[in-house]
Amino acid sequence: MSKFHTYKTKVYYEDTDAGGIVYYARYLHFIERARTEMIYDYLQLSHAQLKENHKAIFVVRECNVKYHKSANFEDKLEVRTYVMKKSPVRLNLKQEVVRDNETLVTAEVELAVIDSNGSISKLHEKLLEKI
Repeated sequence: MSKFHTYKTKVYYEDTDAGGIVYYARYLHFIERARTEMIYDYLQLSHAQLKENHKAIFVVRECNVKYHKSANFEDKLEVRTYVMKKSPVRLNLKQEVVRDNETLVTAEVELAVIDSNGSISKLHEKLLEKI
């Protein structure tokens, strides 16, 4: 599990509770942005292009999150996304929210590929190879 995509962000006031600690649901925002940037970087396509040109939309099918430590206001974070398994209809990812090489949150996320009607779709082999 050495190769991963990195997304960097910082904790803003809006991400925190009254004590300056990141609200638990905000981590879902961080990992969602990281997945989106990974898709943009690896496929060199926007979600709109993926939908229009390839009839494929990624949706979260399952997400299991473990909270190990809290992040705080103004922390600099990295979200590392690892592709654990891939097929034409599904991607299984592990995502880690990290501060100074210390893992704060881990998430196992399964993405399904659907078309604009909500039916199961497949990624073209050339796209799948890029991931």
